Amino acid sequence: MEAKQNKPQWQYDEMKLCGVKFDTEEFADKYDKHHQKFRDYKKEAQQRIELLGLDKQSAVIDIGCGTGAFAINAASYYKKIYAVDVAELMINHARRKAKAAGIDNIEFHHGGFLTYEHKDKPVDGIVCTLVLHHLPDFWKQVALTRLAQMLKPGGRLLLFDVVLSFDIENYESYIEGYIKTMVERLGTEMKQELETHFRQEYSTFDWVMEELLKKAGFEINTVDYREGFFANYLCTKKDE
Repeated sequence: MEAKQNKPQWQYDEMKLCGVKFDTEEFADKYDKHHQKFRDYKKEAQQRIELLGLDKQSAVIDIGCGTGAFAINAASYYKKIYAVDVAELMINHARRKAKAAGIDNIEFHHGGFLTYEHKDKPVDGIVCTLVLHHLPDFWKQVALTRLAQMLKPGGRLLLFDVVLSFDIENYESYIEGYIKTMVERLGTEMKQELETHFRQEYSTFDWVMEELLKKAGFEINTVDYREGFFANYLCTKKDE
């Protein structure tokens, strides 16, 4: 199953990447090396698995799977994982990693929030890590509503993304300070990545994200705001 074709002309083109470009073979090859400077894929996956609280008979969608950071590390914990991404080169990279690891219960799909068509039964859980900010707020609402339709009643959504919770009156000093801190922590290549994020991508406010989730049919069980820049939401789809 691939991304749906013949989309309306008015629909946002999620295949046209905004912000940092990750649609080249070179970037796909370097992505893991770069991100593992500040991310522990295995630890992150374990934390998400524990938060979701699902059993080994569960099916999970990893929307925006990238190179498989979650899907590959979580595959042994679930019956099936649907790994979905708009960047075909990233999916191919993840597929090679899964094959090398002998993993056969991940189904890879080229698509995204607006174009992936889930034809199988509704799933038990959805994981979404650092990708929703690629959509403007209207299309975030569409995306979350579509995700809710892919979940069983009572199913879990775990959303980790760039969500802004700092004081907007001090946005200039906050952004400059945050970029400086991250460069000191992770190196100069973070400067361009963060500048591109603030300039071109679509991170929204904490209060906006909470309302988007509620209107999509989710109950927010827990939320964790970090550094004024990140947020982790554990949500349950309300009974229909």
